[in-house]
Amino acid sequence: MAEIRDQKHPHALVIPCPFQGHINPAIHLSLKLASKGFIITFVNTQFIHSQITKAQLTSSSKPNNDHSIFSKACESGLDIRYVTIFDGFPLDFDRNMNSLPFLEGLINQFSGHVDELVGKLVKDNYVDPITCLVADTFFVWPSIIAKKYEIVNVSFFTEPALVFALYYHLDLLEENGHFGSEENRKDSVDYIPGVKSIEASDLPSLFQNSVVHQLIYKAFQDVRQADIIIANTVQELELETITSIQEKHNFYAIGPIVSANFTELTISSSLWFEFDCTQWLDTKPCGSVLYVSFGSVALVNKEDILELAHGLMLSEVNFIWILRFNGLGQDEKDILPLGYEEAVKDRG
Repeated sequence: MAEIRDQKHPHALVIPCPFQGHINPAIHLSLKLASKGFIITFVNTQFIHSQITKAQLTSSSKPNNDHSIFSKACESGLDIRYVTIFDGFPLDFDRNMNSLPFLEGLINQFSGHVDELVGKLVKDNYVDPITCLVADTFFVWPSIIAKKYEIVNVSFFTEPALVFALYYHLDLLEENGHFGSEENRKDSVDYIPGVKSIEASDLPSLFQNSVVHQLIYKAFQDVRQADIIIANTVQELELETITSIQEKHNFYAIGPIVSANFTELTISSSLWFEFDCTQWLDTKPCGSVLYVSFGSVALVNKEDILELAHGLMLSEVNFIWILRFNGLGQDEKDILPLGYEEAVKDRG
């Protein structure tokens, strides 16, 4: 295990996967570490930075013109440096519509760009040398980079420990025919260490995607080399699963990562236009609003959208429904039934 060098302030290089659900936890982790005295160098891809900048320009009449998304945090005294890196694709390349080629690029080419960046940062930071790499667990290269530059390898998993255990034991799922089998299995999965019996139908559907499987398989081979694994989960909620993982690795539950005052943060991290629903929410009873979202990556067909729209209308519940402009995989604007917004305007 690599050791953190003896210096006044440890210096962590934080690299999230270039997806919204991975960037947000990495930002909150960086803020927490910086508040404990760490120097942070936070790495976004050039594309992600451009998306955040565009979203900020659309959402605010007074955008932050500083290159760093952490400029306000730095004004409060935190030492967070911000750099961007090329991900191997042009800025105008549609990463959502071409998700498989993009993932293949993350698997096969991205590490070269990371190596170049880390080498430069290690060379340039001779006063505050980088002491540890905090990289998203879904990357396939952290152990190689950390070993090359003799820095501590910290793997950051942004999901529950149960999901980690399933990905970690892909070999068992394959041996038992719950992965890679054309058969539609109905039996339970009851052999994963630290995980209680679950239904085969509850396994992540992306297990069936060959490129995603390749990424997960390689990433969870690499994570076995990590010096420390930290996860955005709570020890008391997943004690059995966490204890099982800790038998093999230095695994720590450090969640919830999100700060209690996250709504007051001045850091712009959204890749899409943000709409403030606060005033509308304040008119509704506590706990009465249903939140509906398919996340930042999933593509949904129009039939499903229409079915959900009718279901929400018939339910008569208050709701906030996040509809991405490219949720159907194309720039189709009018995806709701005619007159729908008028029909539910008081509730949704």
